[in-house]
Amino acid sequence: MNQILQQYGKVTGHEVISHLEQLAESLKGLKVVHVNSTRVGGGVAEILHKLVPLMNSLGLDAEWRVIEGNPDFFNCTKGFHNALQGFRTIIPESLLRVYEQVNEENSEELRPLLQEADIVFVHDPQPAALIKWMENRKGKWVWRCHIDCSRPYRPVWKYLRNYVKEYDASIFSLAQFAQPMPHPQYLIAPSIDPVSEKNIELPPHEVEAVYEQFGLKPDLPLILQVSRFDRFKDPIGVIEAYRLAKKVIPLQLVLAGGTAADDPEGEAVLEEVERASAGDPDIHILLLPPDAHRTINALQRAADIVLQKSIKEGFGLTVTEAMWKGKPVIGGDTGGIRLQVIDHYTGFRVRTPEGAALRIRYLLHHRERLEEMGHLARHLVKENFLLTRHLMEYLALMISLVKGFKDRIDVSK
Repeated sequence: MNQILQQYGKVTGHEVISHLEQLAESLKGLKVVHVNSTRVGGGVAEILHKLVPLMNSLGLDAEWRVIEGNPDFFNCTKGFHNALQGFRTIIPESLLRVYEQVNEENSEELRPLLQEADIVFVHDPQPAALIKWMENRKGKWVWRCHIDCSRPYRPVWKYLRNYVKEYDASIFSLAQFAQPMPHPQYLIAPSIDPVSEKNIELPPHEVEAVYEQFGLKPDLPLILQVSRFDRFKDPIGVIEAYRLAKKVIPLQLVLAGGTAADDPEGEAVLEEVERASAGDPDIHILLLPPDAHRTINALQRAADIVLQKSIKEGFGLTVTEAMWKGKPVIGGDTGGIRLQVIDHYTGFRVRTPEGAALRIRYLLHHRERLEEMGHLARHLVKENFLLTRHLMEYLALMISLVKGFKDRIDVSK
């Protein structure tokens, strides 16, 4: 067992690693390529940073490539993202042509690698059109959707589906997200990496240091939301919930996050959040760099309660991270948060700022319940949402595609 696998074995138990090795045995030497649109920012990039090396440690030949795009391209794909999450979004023909042109240009550079790969995983809408320029591809192509597209805006989905239907399979995080396709669909939830800087145990002094670093008050309860500055994460609703809860119990709020390279709306949302904070000294808005993993880790461990009050959420890895650290989460009643936050068990699901404020007050007044929920939350993550489980399901999918096994549940019918 190599050093990487030993690291994971210490967290998950060596039986899990043995199972991974058995699954990977028939796939050794398989050429696997992952393609997405950003190397930093967002959950997809975080997963691939560790998933690809872990595949290689099991004997696969895995690579990760990132497509290049211009501002118009990312404006278009942000529109795709909004539309897939149900918002009526009109995308001009001119931007659709840019989308196609950028994918064609990237296909020229990537063609020698992708056409010879045994399996290609293409993540989300940004590089979905690459397949159009890969007529002589050798291997199987899989479209991996990380977005809540349970009720997409149909004109945009119809456009994207013209590309996606050409894939050999697709992956969604939840059954509700799957759409009718002419190919097999698989359900694989995302995961966190338990041995990463963001999720390892930290010494107490490092956790305590964030109070001084960001001007936090050690004697005030701390509530925290970590996420990109994105309207779907509802940071304004979090501020409203904080203000309502603060009428009853003193507390402080941290909104920590950054922007992703493929999200052109991030700066505008950050400005909205800063205006909404209106100079409240107990609201701390932290714009963190993409590599601030230990800082985020420390903030999550310092927090009393973690929020993820999303109005749409493909999965919500920040929920998983907080639960892994034994924190109860108050999350939006949507998407992948429902898989993780079991209401009244590992946290609470809410729909309004008033609901979030009510649950904040409840947990801060019932500390024994807060601790119990946090313990149950960590256990749920260990059993269901670590990277080793994620990889196990990818390996099973690859065996199915490469070996042609038919024993599966096909949600496309």
